Amino acid sequence: VIGQPAKSKHPKEPGENRIKPVNKKVKPRTPKMKERESADSSLKSQSILTQVMDKGRFQKLATTLSLPAGQSIELRCKGSNVTWNYPSYLDTFKDSRLSIKQLDRYSQLILANSTAADTGEYSCWLQLCSGNKCRKDETKTGSTYIFFTDKEELFVPTPSYFEIIYLNPDKPAVIPCRVTTPSAKVTLHREFPAEEIETDGTDIIYDVKKGFVYLHPTSDHKGIVYCKAESQGAPQISIKYHLLYVEVPKGPPSTTIAASPNRAEVGDSVQVTCTVLGEPDVDVNFRWQYPGQESERPVIIQNFWRLINRGSGHTTRISKSVLVVEDFEARDAGNYICIAQNLQGETTVATQVGLN
Repeated sequence: VIGQPAKSKHPKEPGENRIKPVNKKVKPRTPKMKERESADSSLKSQSILTQVMDKGRFQKLATTLSLPAGQSIELRCKGSNVTWNYPSYLDTFKDSRLSIKQLDRYSQLILANSTAADTGEYSCWLQLCSGNKCRKDETKTGSTYIFFTDKEELFVPTPSYFEIIYLNPDKPAVIPCRVTTPSAKVTLHREFPAEEIETDGTDIIYDVKKGFVYLHPTSDHKGIVYCKAESQGAPQISIKYHLLYVEVPKGPPSTTIAASPNRAEVGDSVQVTCTVLGEPDVDVNFRWQYPGQESERPVIIQNFWRLINRGSGHTTRISKSVLVVEDFEARDAGNYICIAQNLQGETTVATQVGLN
């Protein structure tokens, strides 16, 4: 192997770092030498990721890389136990163009016939394992963001034509209109009233790897927006994004329960509904306890949710679980308990259904 691989190994020789300060014999240089060593260690952590070029050459990767769409790429990550991260789009569709192989001394990632949709971050790291437990080796990592440029597709394609973005007052919101060409000029626009939204660098910034970021979302930002990109040709428009403002107190689910009817005759159909009001992007899981459960009484349980506009631009998610008992029997009388759970905790509510 010629030239390049030898260079990539060269900074790893610890002896060289020690020889330089000894030869100079200048004490004030020592702090700078430490800085240089830390820079070397940073480079060393990045050096585990390389791109395989033609004729067996290897190239260390910068933080960003631009390649024309349609080109295939091979990346290598040094190590015997390597984990990769790449755009989730490639996993979603179980894409056969992507292949990863772990060999003795390195892991190989090959992406064939790249498309604009493959634009994103590609990273790898070494896993340190002890028994069944593994952790990421922070000193052995590599990462690059690859733009697969396509003049016909300035925006990274998405599977939908419309996307909902939730604006929480306590965290930034991202309008993910990413581009395939880093030099493209990108602007943000409101659909109604039709106007360009100023990117002031304080409340709204543009990150070529993420899109537009609202650093301090407010209800004034709600509405429908889209992005426009220009690069040596006609401008292109992104999909539309519906910005919904959210202001629901965080905590365990706010839960209510109701039975219809509360008292039933034998043979009636009884419906018990558990309802949660919460943040639009917070999932709720339901569990039930009911009188006929131990005897495996058949019941029907349906879960669903929808968004409602509470006015003033505030949006709430209503999550419901409905338990239906058909052909009510004496054994079905008693307490119906619903346990609603989210990431903040759980709430238990109960109601009683009697037999007439």
